[in-house]
Amino acid sequence: MNFDRHRRLRRTEFMRDMVRETKVAKEDLIYPIFVVEADDVKQEVPSMKGVFQISLNRLHEELEEVKAAGIKSVIFFGIPDEKDPEGHGAYHDHGVVQEACRISKGLYPEILVILDTCLCEYTDHGHCGLIDPDTKDVDNDSTLPLLVRTAVSQAKAGADIIAPSNMMDGFVTEIRKGLDDNGYSHIPIMSYGIKYASKFYGPFRDAADSTPSFGDRRTYQMDPANRLEAQRELESDLEEGCDMMIVKPALSYLDIIRDVRNNTNVPVVAYNVSGEYAMTRTAVDMGLLEESVIMEQMVSMKRAGADMIITYFAKDICRMLDEGMK
Repeated sequence: MNFDRHRRLRRTEFMRDMVRETKVAKEDLIYPIFVVEADDVKQEVPSMKGVFQISLNRLHEELEEVKAAGIKSVIFFGIPDEKDPEGHGAYHDHGVVQEACRISKGLYPEILVILDTCLCEYTDHGHCGLIDPDTKDVDNDSTLPLLVRTAVSQAKAGADIIAPSNMMDGFVTEIRKGLDDNGYSHIPIMSYGIKYASKFYGPFRDAADSTPSFGDRRTYQMDPANRLEAQRELESDLEEGCDMMIVKPALSYLDIIRDVRNNTNVPVVAYNVSGEYAMTRTAVDMGLLEESVIMEQMVSMKRAGADMIITYFAKDICRMLDEGMK
């Protein structure tokens, strides 16, 4: 019989391991942590089983688990005690994520710390910038100086990477200039420049207490129907000086991850967002899917072109890797 024998390379586990094209490693994972200013808090997020809001004075507990699991990178999101229209807590030198960064660096300096650079968790209206009183929309240009102040304060606190998630036009240019002018030209920018106005963010907004009090974010986050627009965002951010590019969400946007990979040589980051986590976690816990589906999802993101993955499953994935799960 004259036909190809593709199964020769699938015959044994060792053979499959040898020819496997896409692999997930602990170094690929970035673990999100929600930090609150209030003391003695370790509270599970109702919509995200296994994910906690944790206070600064108990952050060492979470970091011990991160270190033990073998996770190399974390990204902090902060929930301040007080919020206001200008989001002052975001750019306060002793704000909650700034202090979380200092604690992490003091305990485990080898863990890479990424800080989210946005105002939404700190404004009382939940939007990512200042509100124009006439239009009731986010004022792009007046927001930029506050984002710069936030990034500089985060760099001063010891952040290894600044990750702006605000989706204001020009944010990479202004933050890059602000960092450079203040002596932080060595700090890279991991841009959330391709961030869609997705319904998959609901559980995150519970965790970070950042649901908008009015309207939505569609005037600054991308339309999920648009693919070519992502290329324009990519080109702008590269020209403005970003060092890494995030695509958010991940699972419903694997085509966008591939487009970005095909059109840039900077590292690409997939954000496996809260809604994706919650759906999969629930299905696994209910016995509807095997736990190995988590690894299958991670492989799909890597196969699409992601170099790194921000995921709430990081601890689970590290355990699976230790157990030999592919």
